[in-house]
Amino acid sequence: MNKKYAIGVDFGTQSGRAVLVEIGTGKEIATAIKVYPHGVMDEYLPDGVTRLEPDFALQHPQDYLDVLSETIPAVLEESKVSAHDVIGVGIDFTACTMLPIDKDGTPLCMYDEYKTNPHAYIKLWKHHAAQDEANKLNEIATERGEDFLARYGGKISSEWLIPKIWQILDEAPEIYERAYKFIEAADWIVMQLTGEEKRSSCTAGYKALWHKQKGYPSNEFFKALDPRLENVVDEKLSRDIYPIGSKAGEITEDAARLTGLNPGTAVAVANVDAHVTMPAVGIVDEGKMLMIIGTSTCHLLLSKEEKMVPGMCGVVEDGIMPGYFGYEAGQSCVGDHFEWFINNCLPGDYYKEAEDKGINIHDLLSEKASKLAVGESGLVALDWWNGNRSVLVDVDLTGLIVGCTLLTKPEEIYRALIEATAYGTRMIIDTFEESGVPISELYAAGGIAEKNPFLMQIYSDVTNREIRISASAQAPALGSAMFGAVAAGKERGGYDSIVEAAQDMARLKDVVYRPISTNVEAYNRLYEEYKVLHDYFGRGANDVMKRLKDIRREATNK
Repeated sequence: MNKKYAIGVDFGTQSGRAVLVEIGTGKEIATAIKVYPHGVMDEYLPDGVTRLEPDFALQHPQDYLDVLSETIPAVLEESKVSAHDVIGVGIDFTACTMLPIDKDGTPLCMYDEYKTNPHAYIKLWKHHAAQDEANKLNEIATERGEDFLARYGGKISSEWLIPKIWQILDEAPEIYERAYKFIEAADWIVMQLTGEEKRSSCTAGYKALWHKQKGYPSNEFFKALDPRLENVVDEKLSRDIYPIGSKAGEITEDAARLTGLNPGTAVAVANVDAHVTMPAVGIVDEGKMLMIIGTSTCHLLLSKEEKMVPGMCGVVEDGIMPGYFGYEAGQSCVGDHFEWFINNCLPGDYYKEAEDKGINIHDLLSEKASKLAVGESGLVALDWWNGNRSVLVDVDLTGLIVGCTLLTKPEEIYRALIEATAYGTRMIIDTFEESGVPISELYAAGGIAEKNPFLMQIYSDVTNREIRISASAQAPALGSAMFGAVAAGKERGGYDSIVEAAQDMARLKDVVYRPISTNVEAYNRLYEEYKVLHDYFGRGANDVMKRLKDIRREATNK
């Protein structure tokens, strides 16, 4: 009997990747990565002329199609696996990453008349230019006593779907009118593969205010936001929501030509990149928090109970695993944080030293920073270079380093930035536990978790917890492949539930990071200083960060 396989396609911030996985073992047979040609557009549109406003972060849908057309054939070619033996495909995506489409699913930015209109393009998850709309939404929802607010930690983020749609309506009403639908990129890709619009319960629940029992907020609420939004759900979205773990459809003839897969191959309902990682590390029950550490970090947790946690990104019934409430929190700036530093703040001799040693610049900085004792730098930083997602839910907050002197070295700043992200994670953990959602174990996945032992030891010391690491370098894609196997079902060689798939295919490294007691004590003192800064700048005592952004905006618009 031939072995069977599933393919997971993971669409990240900078690139997309396909992983071919052997069903039954979780063994990753082949991987192919496609860097998005257009990247993240945050200064100009592809014409190189149309300048974007501050806090825009756009992408081009052609990049996603290129991922499908290049990476899937590549893994089939590399592995020599026949498309006949690939029984299922799963998709995961950054979210909320949304776009306006016409009736046949064509993104509006594909039309010549809209190529110079930023609002016709995909708004990436970290598009933060809808903050004004998010602020108004939160104010109106609070005044009306809308119960959905509590399920999202008391605030709706500017990253979520409704603020982004409202921004389009405010700034480009012609795009709003022309759009047949606004759709998550995850669901759009599934539509490209199956020819059917099948909106995921995961994206709808965490990013679009949908609730399994109650549906969307009322039309009256949307009317209170803006009379033009009264019927936005029925006119521009869909009330048909499909549970994760179910089958969205099958590869069409067109999709077969695009990908090299066989028509009729099962396609799973789409998922969010972080959420799909849970079964990839074997988390199928409560009390275990997973940190997916990359450009940003997403924190996920399962519980049998629905609790209201300040600043969480959402709690969704069956949102991550069937039978559990799935909690999400997150940090908007982690890998981005370190990348900013090495791109802007390092002297040339550091790069030369790294080159002479034959290591990359991150490894050199980690090597130097690891020689410092906890607290030796005299620095404490706030991890808000890209705003704060949890627990403050405020993208207008910015970064801060306290304690610099003329003797401060780059590796000391680098370490302080790593420590800041660890403190941010501890703040999230503490908030969950104070709200009655216990956390017994920590797990980590993502490129940074896999490649940077120095960072992971700091996280273990700061949180005073053991941390287990995903064995897969492409854990979201592995999780998506597992959902692809579930979409195919047992009769076709897959599984009938994601729990069954996880039992066979989940993978962890043998490595466990354990807290070092002397470091724990020192970090407890530093964390207290972080909390003082966190509350002073983040809870309204001093809004200097926001005032500075206003001044910058005024200067930019002159």
